[in-house]
Amino acid sequence: MRKTMIVALSMLAAAYGASAHAESPAGTWSQKIITPEVALKAAQAAKAECQKRGWQVTVVVTDPSGLALVMLRDRYAGWHTVAAAEGKARTAASWRESSGTVAARVNKPRSAEQAIKNLPGVVMIGGGLPIEAAGQMVGAIGVSGAPGGDNDDICAKAGLAGIEDDLAF
Repeated sequence: MRKTMIVALSMLAAAYGASAHAESPAGTWSQKIITPEVALKAAQAAKAECQKRGWQVTVVVTDPSGLALVMLRDRYAGWHTVAAAEGKARTAASWRESSGTVAARVNKPRSAEQAIKNLPGVVMIGGGLPIEAAGQMVGAIGVSGAPGGDNDDICAKAGLAGIEDDLAF
């Protein structure tokens, strides 16, 4: 009888421990991140779209934190396009929205967010887009060198379209 009671209490304690553990908040989290291979494919698709239009650009693809995974630069893209493309991708990653959308909000007269423009590495013009899959941001892409942020956006969107099938999960 005593042995049966000990086994029963042990099972009850194990069951309680398992349910208490299942209800407790997790101490860690996980996130999907774009692979360097898919990042390269996105950069190549964006660069190809710009080349088709005669624009010399730099394309940077980052992880969700804004750290560069891939950088491609056309031979004649200006030196400034490297930092600008990285800044656009980093801006899109940090705010989890397009750099053009952030710029429009920040540049409104009397915007409380105007100080954002002075942060190192932030670029307030179109051409940076978050890369999302299954409702989660997995990276960001930035393009610089086309005539204007709207045209950089065209190429960045082509980069996203080029990896659409790779990110279906």
